[in-house]
Amino acid sequence: MTNDEYRAIESYMLLNMNDKAHDQHHVYRVLNAALDIASHEGAEKIAAGVLIAACLLHDIGREAQSADHRLCHAQVGSIMAYDYLISRGWPVCAAVHVKDCIATHRYRRDTVPQSIEAKILFDADKLEASGAIGIARTLIYGGQVAEPLYIIDESGNIITDGGGAEISSFMQEYNYKLKNVYNAFYTKRAKDIAAKRQETAIAFYGGLYCEIQENYKNSIDSYLIDKQPHNNPQNHNKPVN
Repeated sequence: MTNDEYRAIESYMLLNMNDKAHDQHHVYRVLNAALDIASHEGAEKIAAGVLIAACLLHDIGREAQSADHRLCHAQVGSIMAYDYLISRGWPVCAAVHVKDCIATHRYRRDTVPQSIEAKILFDADKLEASGAIGIARTLIYGGQVAEPLYIIDESGNIITDGGGAEISSFMQEYNYKLKNVYNAFYTKRAKDIAAKRQETAIAFYGGLYCEIQENYKNSIDSYLIDKQPHNNPQNHNKPVN
């Protein structure tokens, strides 16, 4: 890929990145991770131009999904990317390849990446859900959509199950996705990187869980009584000692 082609695709990407949890820095990290993975997979068998374009454009459908949650940013973005690359004179086969990579990069879908480039994009993007950076980005995104850090059930316990379309807190998201992402990688290099990060994520979640549970031991209930003396009419005229 030429420098001019890279800068043109990068500029188009920047026009479509308005999500703070999925901003241009996320894209650059995904690209850098993908190039690292590719170098371990055998660069000679990787379509570098396709991989670079797919990484740059993989989240351009985010704004459409934010506006309409029925949409999938991977599907919308894949079509946007295809149309854009065709407009720049890319061969149809290469544009279709980029489209397929983007369409299958999402964790929460049944679509499976087929090509090595699609698998590398998937892995590079999933590394963004691992370790400390995965937790930080999840908390940022939760803040954007007004999701709480945790939810307490009627028994005073943190709700940790649920997930997918029913995600409503960080603690649920961790147990649905962040905890399980380490088993989702296709390439050895991505698995190795994720394994090094996993301990950090486990320690953070465990510490957060314990701190919240410890805090709730100091319940206000122990300071309340069922009937206050001043609510009893017979006590209204009694002197206060």
